[in-house]
Amino acid sequence: MKRSSTVARGGVVRGGAVRRVVLAAVSVALVAGCTAQAAGTGSGAAGSSGSASAQPSASESASASPSDSESASASPDASPTDDGKAPSSSPAFPTPEPSGSASDGAPASPVLMKDGDENEQVRELQARLRQLKHFDRAPTGFYGSMTARSVKSFQKKQGLTGTGSVDETTWQRLLGASRKPTADELKPSTTNALDTPAPACMTGRVLCISKESRTLAWMIDGKVVSSMDVRFGSENTPTREGTFSVGWKAREWTSTIYHTPMPYAMFFSGGQAVHYSSDFAARGYAGASHGCVNVRDRAKLAVLFDQVKVGDKVVVHW
Repeated sequence: MKRSSTVARGGVVRGGAVRRVVLAAVSVALVAGCTAQAAGTGSGAAGSSGSASAQPSASESASASPSDSESASASPDASPTDDGKAPSSSPAFPTPEPSGSASDGAPASPVLMKDGDENEQVRELQARLRQLKHFDRAPTGFYGSMTARSVKSFQKKQGLTGTGSVDETTWQRLLGASRKPTADELKPSTTNALDTPAPACMTGRVLCISKESRTLAWMIDGKVVSSMDVRFGSENTPTREGTFSVGWKAREWTSTIYHTPMPYAMFFSGGQAVHYSSDFAARGYAGASHGCVNVRDRAKLAVLFDQVKVGDKVVVHW
């Protein structure tokens, strides 16, 4: 009986030691598995020890994903390579939209640029379309009705459906048919072609100002008397859009806020006026106004100043 009891006690002691060894080993394995998962380097074996715990939670998945702005900034540049060749793939846009069902049942090509967009990709689009004689004015970076018509014209010539929006197929065709625009093609210093006048410009005496084509057309009863290039305010000090009238004029004026000369100023909306800008004449579209409509051709503006009367209509539109 004593021998048996001794064996039993020995068995208990040995059994406890075994359990402690096993528990210690399991504890080490669990700690190692969590550390590896947190570092993102867990092996398949570690993951198989607990598939539920190896999966990140929904909040972890969301926080691990880059934000939309991060994704956009990490996207490859839409511009062609420096050697003048078109890029091998289309530019990546943050949230491409489907362009509609394809007639042959194939998945719809995503829309990359459309009416209302304003960015440097649109400026490149316009410059390339201008090379191919589908766009007849200086690129503005704004996708409006004129750009849509130009895109539709290009699409029809290429045998594509004339949607007026740029999908991936249209963009790739355009890259293949044109070359990388030069700096002067993207932001030319030459006179811009006139936009189609807004309906409000078609009657009476009107300074018809288009933000899309960056032009001012002096019109009387629907006919263009003269025209000139113009520049607008920046995003922080935008030029207001709408229908106004010339409130007062000053052949020589200096801004009371910015203390800069404003020759041939014709005020139409508070402190905003059409006036000559030496900065616009020197730097072109590399700069911007504080909200006024800048003119760089002093001689043309001097003639216009003498023709415009207080009370004449001013229309600023896209």
